Amino acid sequence: MLKIILASQSPRRRKLLTQLGIKFEVIPSNIDEIVSTNDPFKLVKDLSSQKSNAISENVDNAYIIGSDTIVAFDNEILGKPNTKAEAFSMLSTLSNQTHSVFTGVSVLKKIDGKICANHQFVEETKVTFSKLSNSEIDAYIETGSPMDKAGAYGIQDDWGAVFVKHIQGDFYNVVGFPLHRFYQELKVLEPEFFNHSK
Repeated sequence: MLKIILASQSPRRRKLLTQLGIKFEVIPSNIDEIVSTNDPFKLVKDLSSQKSNAISENVDNAYIIGSDTIVAFDNEILGKPNTKAEAFSMLSTLSNQTHSVFTGVSVLKKIDGKICANHQFVEETKVTFSKLSNSEIDAYIETGSPMDKAGAYGIQDDWGAVFVKHIQGDFYNVVGFPLHRFYQELKVLEPEFFNHSK
């Protein structure tokens, strides 16, 4: 039975993958992400592939999961804010608007030094924010939570969650990993994957 490796530093992805009841280890990819396109669909697919490929260079006989999540609004990609001012700008932009959250997933299967399979998919979820006041945005930024999240918010946060008026699609995709799509695809493409039970 092949080991499973999550190529991610994200505690949110780690927690979500744990919910599936599989045994896995974490090896952060720590890559310098190469942004090859402004198309959010293509970008998350490419970045997730970069992560899984980076780990596969030093790992054998394993499934390697790479994943990346971005927020996009009005043809602009919103990554993680570098400053509080940037976080404020992002949240102000998303206020009273609908944006998309894209997550790309790449699952490499490597056996005896060869990549036997590379399953990739992208999931999109649409999120609508209510109208946010400046004081609400400031209060959220002061919690520190927006600073490590694409689009400067976390739907799973106690405070960030109240901004979300409506969601169309997979909630967990917005958190950072599309559990439903991942399970549905892998159980068909790689049935052995889910034999790694606790």
